Amino acid sequence: MLTPEVFLDYSSFEHRELLKNGKYVWDSLKNLQEYMADQNYNNFTGLPDNNEPLSKTVVYYNDSLLPADGLTIEFGDATRGNLKIYRQNELLEGASVISAGAVIQGNQLQLGRSVLIEPGALIKTPAIIGDNTEIRQGAYLRGYCLVGKRCVVGHVTEVKHAIFLDDAKAGHFAYLGDSILGNQVNLGAGTKLANLRFTSGDVQVRCEGKSISTGLRKLGAILGDQVQTGCNSVTNPGTIMGRKAILMPNTTAPSGLHKASSLIR
Repeated sequence: MLTPEVFLDYSSFEHRELLKNGKYVWDSLKNLQEYMADQNYNNFTGLPDNNEPLSKTVVYYNDSLLPADGLTIEFGDATRGNLKIYRQNELLEGASVISAGAVIQGNQLQLGRSVLIEPGALIKTPAIIGDNTEIRQGAYLRGYCLVGKRCVVGHVTEVKHAIFLDDAKAGHFAYLGDSILGNQVNLGAGTKLANLRFTSGDVQVRCEGKSISTGLRKLGAILGDQVQTGCNSVTNPGTIMGRKAILMPNTTAPSGLHKASSLIR
């Protein structure tokens, strides 16, 4: 009942190997650091190595960094394939943009095709960012962030040790610690996925009248495919929401299992 496939369709997810072998849906978080340590990362020779903001916008294309000077950038919605970079009349298919003012800390960054990293974003590596994803102004990725395709990590959104499946969006003022967002999850502005108990001990998950120890001191929320949260909503540590569940605005979700299509109010 708490296996990954109950909550997530990971059949087309690029990193499905991380998800498919767990007994419980949260087991992939236990294995995230080891999994990311085994990945290949891009060579970003030319980025500041002193953790300073990037002084000029650059374009990542064919495994090389190009200065944006002399290129034409159309800043359309990257998640819809509308970020386009031209060199004279040549479309640089799949080129990504790292904007001036962004900060990349560390050298374990894997960047997909047609990714946009906006000014003021701070990315602590390791981080994996999939195709057509936007990392917006003021976003803070605190390490061990695995973000799928066509995702959004939005303005003043903080993400730490978390997994986004494809088309997951946390657009505004969110906090995601030790959490998983399924396909097409959308977080309303101000959503907070709390990940640490006030009292000592591992996070427990209530399911069918029983309490299951996750073995994790920190566990935020696991939101199944197409879950939606309203503005200024909060989940307690160890909240598991089934597919298409809805958390209403200004509502706190109790920890434990909330079945598919639940309405939490």
